[in-house]
Amino acid sequence: MKLAPQSVPYRALQKVSGIVVVLFFVVNNNPDWGFAAATAVGAAVVLAAFAYEVAYYRRFDYELTEDTLDISSGVISRREREIPYRRIQNVDVSRSVIQRAIGVAAVDLETAGGSSTEGSIRFVTPNEATRLQREVQRRKSAGSGGETRSEGADRAESEAGTGARPGAGAGGDRIGPDEEELFAISPGELALVGALSFDGRLIGLLAFLSSGSVPVLSSFIPDASAVALTATAIVGVGGLFLVSWVLGAGVAFTNYYGFRLSRAGDELRYERGLFRRYSGSIPTEKVQALRIADNPAKRALGYASLSIETAGYAPGQGGDQGSQAAVPIAATDRVYRLAREVESFGDPRFNRPPKRIRWRYAFRYAIVVGVLVTVAFGVDWYLGAGAPWYAPAALLLAVPPAAHLKWKHRGYWLGEDHLLARNGFWSRTVTVVPYYRIQNVIDTRTVFQRRWDVATIVADTAGSSSIAGSDAAAVDFATDEAVELRETLRERLRVAVADRRDRRDRFEWFEGDVDGPDETGEPISEADARIGEQTTADGADGVPSENDESESEIPDDGVIRPDFAGSDRDYSEPAERVDTGDYAVDRHPSDIHREDENASGEDESGNEEDDKVSGEDEIGARESDDADSADADDAEK
Repeated sequence: MKLAPQSVPYRALQKVSGIVVVLFFVVNNNPDWGFAAATAVGAAVVLAAFAYEVAYYRRFDYELTEDTLDISSGVISRREREIPYRRIQNVDVSRSVIQRAIGVAAVDLETAGGSSTEGSIRFVTPNEATRLQREVQRRKSAGSGGETRSEGADRAESEAGTGARPGAGAGGDRIGPDEEELFAISPGELALVGALSFDGRLIGLLAFLSSGSVPVLSSFIPDASAVALTATAIVGVGGLFLVSWVLGAGVAFTNYYGFRLSRAGDELRYERGLFRRYSGSIPTEKVQALRIADNPAKRALGYASLSIETAGYAPGQGGDQGSQAAVPIAATDRVYRLAREVESFGDPRFNRPPKRIRWRYAFRYAIVVGVLVTVAFGVDWYLGAGAPWYAPAALLLAVPPAAHLKWKHRGYWLGEDHLLARNGFWSRTVTVVPYYRIQNVIDTRTVFQRRWDVATIVADTAGSSSIAGSDAAAVDFATDEAVELRETLRERLRVAVADRRDRRDRFEWFEGDVDGPDETGEPISEADARIGEQTTADGADGVPSENDESESEIPDDGVIRPDFAGSDRDYSEPAERVDTGDYAVDRHPSDIHREDENASGEDESGNEEDDKVSGEDEIGARESDDADSADADDAEK
């Protein structure tokens, strides 16, 4: 299959538009060349780019095979890629304003553990992009018994551009699982997202410019008294924070405009974006962890956010690799309900660190305040401004409540199938990790933690957040409790992995479709299907064969397993250790039964031999009697 034809001029102008503008001004400003030469140079660059994109379009091809998505690309250096469906985490579709105007979309394929997109298809029509999204998911499901449409029908629908809704084929026939809407952001919630957003990048830039490394702002600093400088600094900082808040609100508004989250089968689908529209899917089987985040403002209003972490690269999320925003903001109760739609954890009751650890946090904050006072004193001494360098000491009043809040918002909870860890006050995060997703349980103790006899237990997952140290962690717990938690997590990890492996390895035999109608039109359950398979093996009409004296039984778990044992020994009862004098052997109860049968068989065979010997004696006696009678007859003659 080929790219959209309109992608050729778009890709050409996208690549060389900046170069053409620069070359035009450079050549045009040269008195020897002028406007005509500048126009000719710009046109030559555009034509060269257009020719290259035509060759790229002709040599680019992708195909959906039975097990892989194959992509062939490259003009000078050819590249062939086969991406298995089972490795694809997400098929993300993005469309900017210009792309929506000309009718193209970009498709990015993310795989597990990738730090970037595994494959990109730029650009196809919006209908084809949506078809690729749905078809990849259906073919992934087909590996476990799912159903797919024919390639020709899908291509015909894409080329026709019927504009059918996602998940529906020609004529409105459903070709995929039904979508159930879980969350759609309202205008009030969108406004709240913007109001609670803050972009600190501008503050960092201005702090760098005013640090002295780049002497840009020095000319704007007036020669005035210390009071005037302090007032100017306060007004400037306030204005800076206001501008940063406005920028953050604008970015959040455009990023989450029209956000919608839905469930379709075993995946979550989302759409968002104003100027650049994103749509993608989050496979529930690839979820590594859930994160429920809030801050003091959100907690005061009763709101929180939900993000879902996978093992792959998250498109459109900037540097947040593997973390895809599922719900930007919603009521806290609703966020927890949505989180339980993905992972069914219970109602957490967090265990907090020991109360004495609040003194540790108080000491740390007091040290920070002391450093600030020292720095203020050094600056005032060096400049001789006579400013109140001791003003930061007032922050000591906030040390006790800050230490208490830090302790209060930390903790962990062990659910039946999940570990929940809570950390942070200004940005509090509750991390939900299924036991079977834990890669490693790490016990860390710093020098200061050892002095306080505490430790930190980290549940490491395959998500990329583990690199940044954002895994679920129980921080500053007593050493004895931390060791117990570590061993408990390792044991539950082992049990959870064994349980999932056992469920995956189970198999069953049945004829026909499960829960499908039988000849009478009545639905057939899975148990009836298994019984039908067994009775078919026994005989016609489900009647056991004559050679089968015992009626087949279905195990409690409903799975019929073949008996591959090559021995008739009964292992249902424990064996008895028998000392033969030279060595000890195990004798099962069934062995005793077989020994008795063998002994009785030997006795019967011995009796048969005795009967045989006695019969031979009788025959010999009869023969001797006949010989005697014959001798008597000869004598008479």
